Amino acid sequence: MEWFEAILLGLVQGLTEFLPVSSSGHLVIGREVLGVEASGDLAFEVLVHAATVLSTIVVFRKQIWDLLKGFFRGLSDIKVERKDGSISLSCNDQTDYLLKMCVSMIPIFIVGVFFKDYVESLFGSITGVAIALLVTAVLLFFSDMASGRGVSLVRKSGSTAKEYRNGISYWQAFAVGLGQAFAVAPGLSRSGTTISTGLICGVRRDVMAQFSFLMVLVPILGEAFLEIVGGGFAESSVGALPLVLGFVSAFLSGLMACKVMIALVKKAKLSWFALYCVLAALAIFIFA
Repeated sequence: MEWFEAILLGLVQGLTEFLPVSSSGHLVIGREVLGVEASGDLAFEVLVHAATVLSTIVVFRKQIWDLLKGFFRGLSDIKVERKDGSISLSCNDQTDYLLKMCVSMIPIFIVGVFFKDYVESLFGSITGVAIALLVTAVLLFFSDMASGRGVSLVRKSGSTAKEYRNGISYWQAFAVGLGQAFAVAPGLSRSGTTISTGLICGVRRDVMAQFSFLMVLVPILGEAFLEIVGGGFAESSVGALPLVLGFVSAFLSGLMACKVMIALVKKAKLSWFALYCVLAALAIFIFA
């Protein structure tokens, strides 16, 4: 991989990470267009994903800091309560939110531990990307229909309706986590899949947009850490200069794109992104 190719692929990653169109799928497409041979490792992909995660941390730094402060302050107040034969957890809002994020990470943790080699094999198939883009399009289309019909996130008890705390329940968080686990396949958008899963389960779009971008922080940074510890970057077939330039390019483009793209995802109809995914898939089938 040449240095300018690394910069271009970093830009692709940074600009598409926050849109429901699959940044990993676009990296595969970008490799194909540039004629970059797919390497036998995922060091470059892991690094540019980590770069956009860092840009997400910069953009959401206030929310993340407030969550962490509230979590550590509320550790002593966590209580398990039994009422009417059921068990509930008593804690502050920040602790509740972080625990739900932890629940959402369970499926991707299982995939990362037991199916890593299989996931790596998926990054060499451009046809697989096209198929996954079509699946993403279907998910986005149906989630737009679900939210358009006013699917509610409330549970009704008699005539009283109560919202889930922080706008999302534990079972919804786990369902969203399942969506993220399936989205490891390039072309199956992580943000598109998680947001679509959340909307179909009844989570509001504004709640789901932020939760979707925050829930990926630990898994991607954890993967990058494992690559460093395991010597993955040192043994990568991609040179040090392209790795560094790809990281910087993805971080800067992600930093510029993050707020704009997140606002767009919150307001725009997801069916427009579904249409884009269909057109991108057709282009692959025709020209690849």
